[in-house]
Amino acid sequence: MEITTSKYLISSPKVEDCPKPDKPEYAFIGRSNVGKSSLINMLTNNAKLAKTSGSPGKTQMINHFEIKTSSTFEGKESTASFYVVDLPGYGYAKVSQTQRNKWEKMIENYLRLRENLIAVFVLIDSRHEPQNLDLQFLRNLGEWGVAFNIIFTKADKSTQKEAARNARSFIDEMKKEWEFIPRNFMTSAVKFTGRKEILRYIEELNQEYFSAQTN
Repeated sequence: MEITTSKYLISSPKVEDCPKPDKPEYAFIGRSNVGKSSLINMLTNNAKLAKTSGSPGKTQMINHFEIKTSSTFEGKESTASFYVVDLPGYGYAKVSQTQRNKWEKMIENYLRLRENLIAVFVLIDSRHEPQNLDLQFLRNLGEWGVAFNIIFTKADKSTQKEAARNARSFIDEMKKEWEFIPRNFMTSAVKFTGRKEILRYIEELNQEYFSAQTN
């Protein structure tokens, strides 16, 4: 799968304002400053797509991007499109409790009600040992019945050994509560680590979605 174009569509304050749910959709979420925008830009190979900032909490709405792709299978070319969504980071403390509650409700409503949402990618900073804030968010997704995968970010910010150890520790913590461990990916937005693997996985999910639509 090759991404041919990627563009920003709209920022919505609530799920009812999101684009028509006529394409498969993939949401990216994590703690503030985990590197969501940088990861989205890396995946789409478009450094200007999602706005990056050194200030946590800049993403405050449901941000939709439209991604168009081309694929070749058995000598035949095909095109497809899907949505990528950049969600506000959770756990950002430098706003009022009222604002945090508003964001949390917006995120919950989107994750539970968005009918074309195929999967959520939860971003975890590979520089740190398991954080309860991340583990609690995964528990919330489980309670809501939302499918998710794990993306470990910023692998270039520490040694490969340290990043792998922290990722393994996080998965070990999950195994204490979860019977099934979802797909997980190690990434670096700087080195493009993990890009092919994530896009291949999205392509597989897209094929399942479009196949179901035609049957």
